[in-house]
Amino acid sequence: MKIQRNGAIPSRKGPAETFTGTVHIDSPFQADAPGRAGGAIVTFEPGARTHWHTHPLGQTLIVTSGVGWTQCEGGPIEEIRTGDVIWCPCQHRHWHGATPTMAMTHIAIAEALDGKAVDWMEPVTDAQYVVGPAQMRNLR
Repeated sequence: MKIQRNGAIPSRKGPAETFTGTVHIDSPFQADAPGRAGGAIVTFEPGARTHWHTHPLGQTLIVTSGVGWTQCEGGPIEEIRTGDVIWCPCQHRHWHGATPTMAMTHIAIAEALDGKAVDWMEPVTDAQYVVGPAQMRNLR
């Protein structure tokens, strides 16, 4: 058994190459081989979000606080809240993050395939992001 103590690994900022806005990444973890699961606790300040990305074996998100949004390409932007568990299937292009006015924290878990757990793509534009669930209801 291996216990990674809270605070043993310093928080780090989410890099601008993969996130828009202020993002904090805590307690990153990776299973020892032959295990493939890894992840982290990720906190998005209001307006912050991931870039578009995919996972070769999918991704599970567990929202631990706040309110956020997530979207699979071609689908609606969905609101996610504390206690929600989100599964994004393998190779589905998606993003997730906070709403413009609320922070959101989630645990992100993904398995690696041939050593790779994520493929990062371009940023979610402000135009794509601001059309959240409430605004989409108003557009209908």
